[in-house]
Amino acid sequence: MENIVTKGLQGTIVIPGDKSISHRSVMFGAIAEGQTMIHGFLPGDDCLSTISCFQKLGVDIQMIDDHTVLVNGRGLQGLKEPTDLLDVGNSGTTIRLLMGILANTPFHSSLIGDESIAKRPMKRVTNPLRQMNVHIDGRDEGNFTPLVIRGGKTSGIDYQSPVASAQVKSAILLAGLQANGTTTVTEPAKSRDHTERMLQAFGVNVQVDGLKVSIDGGQALQGTRIEVPGDISSAAFFLVAGAIVPQSRIVLKKVGMNPTRTGILDVLHQMGAELTFTNKHEDEAEPFADIEVNTSSLKGIEIGGDLIPRLIDEIPIIALAATQAEGVTVIKDAAELKVKETNRIDTVVNELRKMGADIEATNDGMIIKGKTPLHGNTVSSHGDHRIGMMVAIASCIAEGQTVIEQKEAVAVSYPQFFNHLHQLQV
Repeated sequence: MENIVTKGLQGTIVIPGDKSISHRSVMFGAIAEGQTMIHGFLPGDDCLSTISCFQKLGVDIQMIDDHTVLVNGRGLQGLKEPTDLLDVGNSGTTIRLLMGILANTPFHSSLIGDESIAKRPMKRVTNPLRQMNVHIDGRDEGNFTPLVIRGGKTSGIDYQSPVASAQVKSAILLAGLQANGTTTVTEPAKSRDHTERMLQAFGVNVQVDGLKVSIDGGQALQGTRIEVPGDISSAAFFLVAGAIVPQSRIVLKKVGMNPTRTGILDVLHQMGAELTFTNKHEDEAEPFADIEVNTSSLKGIEIGGDLIPRLIDEIPIIALAATQAEGVTVIKDAAELKVKETNRIDTVVNELRKMGADIEATNDGMIIKGKTPLHGNTVSSHGDHRIGMMVAIASCIAEGQTVIEQKEAVAVSYPQFFNHLHQLQV
């Protein structure tokens, strides 16, 4: 693709629905009693994988239109043994949360995914589930797909998670819904809390005490109405684009403002980005607001510690912002990036270097020196949606032509990304 813009990005776009919330709304609706209507659903490949898996488990799920989904719940005891493999595609959220739900099903299920999923570690979920009496087999003693699960009657556990991971926490809490006794997960830092919020919206009593979350077994979910806000992880690409592309002004509508997800806003604020928030809805189960971003003079900062779980998915685009910031940006405590769709430390560093960035990898992050002009080159998403969107935004400020290989990967979370990017052209 040619250098996309020369005179800035201008306009208003509606960010697609939050991927994490879309996944959970289908899953929780499937195991609830009664109907759940989902508005603002993200029809990305990952979320469609979730729908497909639950349809194979006997759940009637209807796409009313591209962004509205009706789920006819079967209750926790109503799922049926699948006659086919449960293929999660590229979705780590689908496979890890699904394992927690299948923990209480007295039948056999086989889970597979794509090549990326086959490389992602699953022991972080299979180990605690086994402690809850779930029978799981798989490659490398259950660390990699394919995985086979035979659920049954689970027992509550008090689990000290070695990682701050919403997927791990959610899988254990979902297994605890029908467990004997109480299930508790304590994290080293607070991860995103969409599961806790949504379980409460479905009528489940969840106790949250700092880094500790507990759930009593024997609770049922009741169907409800879910309004999915825009995905802040998707918005992050246009927030950075608006800040680094000269003569830009972008308004993003109805962006999710969950405090466990807004680390990107904290970082951009610290770097000096010009952000304005309007139409705030803070009384919702998932708060949201409109965000305006204007071209800004950015400065390098240090990013690490408890902030990392709140922006782990946004680090690729933050790294790009850092290439256009004065001074040095250090990203640390982010070793979790190594087990995403790609090793995002290496992938971000390698792709931005191709475009002239002064960036180096560390064991748990990266060091970026700015401000550096970028030039066009042939780059690749490596099948990772967030890398694909990052290099596309980089092409907006790169001199010359940029060719993006495997750019179709962005459909996992943002099918309209390139359309929206072109809409903002001046």
